[in-house]
Amino acid sequence: MESLQNKAVNCPYCGETIDVIIDCSILHQDYIEDCQVCCRPINFLVTVEGDDEIYVSVTHENE
Repeated sequence: MESLQNKAVNCPYCGETIDVIIDCSILHQDYIEDCQVCCRPINFLVTVEGDDEIYVSVTHENE
């Protein structure tokens, strides 16, 4: 698997689909990135499994 992967996620605020780049070399990630459409902060929880599956969960800042 390549170390950078594109993923499409829906913003929990405006509902728009945005493309994000995931660094697959880090197996567990928890970070905040602003929505490209509404500019609100999105919490990202990313897990890369051993079978090259990428799981991305996005939530509001206060969830």
